[in-house]
Amino acid sequence: MAETEHLQGLLERWQAGDHGALAELLPLVYGDLRNLAASELRGHRGHDTLQPTALVNEMFVRLLGAGHVNFSDRRHLFNGAARIMRQILVDDARRSQAGKRGGGWIREDFHASLELPIPEHYGLEEVDEALQALEVLDAELAAVVELRFFGGLEMAEIGQVIGRDERTVHRRWTVARAWLRDRLGA
Repeated sequence: MAETEHLQGLLERWQAGDHGALAELLPLVYGDLRNLAASELRGHRGHDTLQPTALVNEMFVRLLGAGHVNFSDRRHLFNGAARIMRQILVDDARRSQAGKRGGGWIREDFHASLELPIPEHYGLEEVDEALQALEVLDAELAAVVELRFFGGLEMAEIGQVIGRDERTVHRRWTVARAWLRDRLGA
């Protein structure tokens, strides 16, 4: 609880423009974000151009480049980080598929490890479009998929981030998977 309050205080100070708070905040969250990025990228065989440190660094560059940030708590910070990581991966996949950097990146092993109803022929662009549609219907379902699929979080970790118990997260995950299966025609 004390760690959560400390993190909350650092977020508030950072939002108020205190750059020293950001310097304190980064070491507290950087390791967790890097571990998540490493877990996420392990499933991308044949895609060695983006390393976990680079993914986290790019996420922070985009976050800081956005200007004023407004994170209300740890949950909000990690949701925002997962969303930015997702966009980085989607952008990278688009560049790859354009043929400039090799194209043909397939995520089949990672799909299987998360038991997502996404056929092999679907790329990140289709998944991103489906998530955008899901977010319109139910933002929490989209957040669960985003944190699991792009963040590599376990159910208990997702529950901590979104403020739900693990059983609820499992139920939400089941609903989201069914919706994705229907949306993507899997």
